[in-house]
Amino acid sequence: MTPPPDELDREIASALSGINLQSLGNEEKEAEETAGERLWTGTIQGINGDDVIVDIGPRVQGIVSRREFEEDPVVGATMSFALRGREEGLWLLSLTGAKEVAAWNDLTVGSHVRARVSGQNKGGLELIIGKNRAFMPASQVAIGREEDIARFIGQTLLCEVLEIDRSKDRVLLSRRKVLETERNAARTEAVGSLQVGSITQGKVTRVEPFGGFVDLGNGLEGLLHVSNISHQRIEDASTELTQGQELKVKILDIKDGGKRIGLGIKQLLPDPWDDVHERFPADREVTGKVTRLADFGAFIELAPGLDGLLHVSQLGRDRVRRAGDVLSMGEEVTVRVSSVDISAKRISLTRLDSRGAVLGSEDAVDADVIDKNLAGPGEGNLGTNLGNLFRDAMKKNTPDK
Repeated sequence: MTPPPDELDREIASALSGINLQSLGNEEKEAEETAGERLWTGTIQGINGDDVIVDIGPRVQGIVSRREFEEDPVVGATMSFALRGREEGLWLLSLTGAKEVAAWNDLTVGSHVRARVSGQNKGGLELIIGKNRAFMPASQVAIGREEDIARFIGQTLLCEVLEIDRSKDRVLLSRRKVLETERNAARTEAVGSLQVGSITQGKVTRVEPFGGFVDLGNGLEGLLHVSNISHQRIEDASTELTQGQELKVKILDIKDGGKRIGLGIKQLLPDPWDDVHERFPADREVTGKVTRLADFGAFIELAPGLDGLLHVSQLGRDRVRRAGDVLSMGEEVTVRVSSVDISAKRISLTRLDSRGAVLGSEDAVDADVIDKNLAGPGEGNLGTNLGNLFRDAMKKNTPDK
């Protein structure tokens, strides 16, 4: 018995519910054209041994190996699959391939992805993400210069996406970015364990005239400036530091989240200014070496780490225009301490004695003799002795006729 027209229409409409009649003839064509390029949602219809039967659309059915499932497949479950090919009217499906397609579709600039290194060319490394090819410039393989990038062939690397152009099937990757991110994270954690004023061990990695770079471990590096190596003045750090040298250093400052760490060695040594008043009181005569010359005066090293300034006005009785006219570098010179200012770390020196005579000159010797006679008990008439002393001094300064 034939159903009434209205009931037949309802049966047909129910059977075709959710089906686009215009696409019925195009389902297989679409599957062929997009195999391996997109994900297909399928429903598991049955299990036959190792084969799991899946419907991926009207009149389109495929099979997937049971071994690709992490858990036992369940009839009626809906999952995403990738198409790998066709065999005897059935599409060959893959869960693993679906993950690869999903990874490709999810790629964005800045995202991280695992890629296998498949080869090398003159510009860098060739990689594969799923079935898609990618490229990594040689400069992006490591943080420093990597001499042998071929050693990465066959390895799977965690990379950051630098650029992606799906229309050209082109992806640029960077392993260096990932390593830098990891290093920065380690640095941030390590910096938290450091404190200004703490003492730590380090190894000199590079030496420049202005100072040495010291590896503190955990991705941290500090600068030991030449001015913080010793209390003595050092012109070139390479005279005191060597690459690979182990050092005990003091943390002087931490800036920019640990990117700039200042170090010091002299801060661990006795400060020569601590007992300067005892060693170099005012009016004491000392011998020092000229270490620097300037028009306004000369710097005299009195002891390691202690320099005094001998101003040009204190070089002699006569006017001196430039210190270099009287003194030379490295010259040993006798001076008298005029004053000491510990707060300013300044020692003022003079070559003149208390009477204005140049130290070590005949005038200074005669004045010293007079002072001694005035200070000590004299023999005979004091006036006669002084008269003789002055008479002798005058003779020395009177030219022969």
